[in-house]
Amino acid sequence: MADTAYQARMKSHYDNVVRGELIEKFGYKNPMQVPRLEKVVLNMGVGEAVGDSKKVQSAVGDLCLIAGQKAIVTRARKSIATFKLREGMPIGAKVTLRKTRMYEFVDRLINIALPRVRDFRGLNPKSFDGRGNYALGIKEHIVFPEIDYDKVDQIWGLDVVVCTTATTDDEARELLSGFSFPFQNRR
Repeated sequence: MADTAYQARMKSHYDNVVRGELIEKFGYKNPMQVPRLEKVVLNMGVGEAVGDSKKVQSAVGDLCLIAGQKAIVTRARKSIATFKLREGMPIGAKVTLRKTRMYEFVDRLINIALPRVRDFRGLNPKSFDGRGNYALGIKEHIVFPEIDYDKVDQIWGLDVVVCTTATTDDEARELLSGFSFPFQNRR
């Protein structure tokens, strides 16, 4: 885990820079109206786990390294015969990050992981859900520096959902732009 000065970098950037820009742009009267990051959810689906349950444990281990906290195993809610899936079978892993770990992860995502993605042209600015939450997919989890490429037995994709307290997509887009999320130009 990184030192406390590094962990507080994004939080202090929000308090000192981003919050003021949002108040100026949207004209909030109450400081509690200003949108902020609420949580970041990391999800890794492991479809191959139907045949080999050890793959889920490998995915959980990798997700723990990426997030810096323990991941939980997600299980199938219902049986699907065509996929040879039974109710309760382990099929993935997820982690919810809040507060300091969330800001640290966002910092690593923006400054380290996304620049390492092959053929990266920016994040899709339309991936908001209408309520101020942003979702992105990473095709290879090995872009994170915590993962040792030589020890990885299989490369999995990773879903990252950034939940904010913003009520509209425009507010959330401005909030994430303040954190230097590399959105594509809409031209």
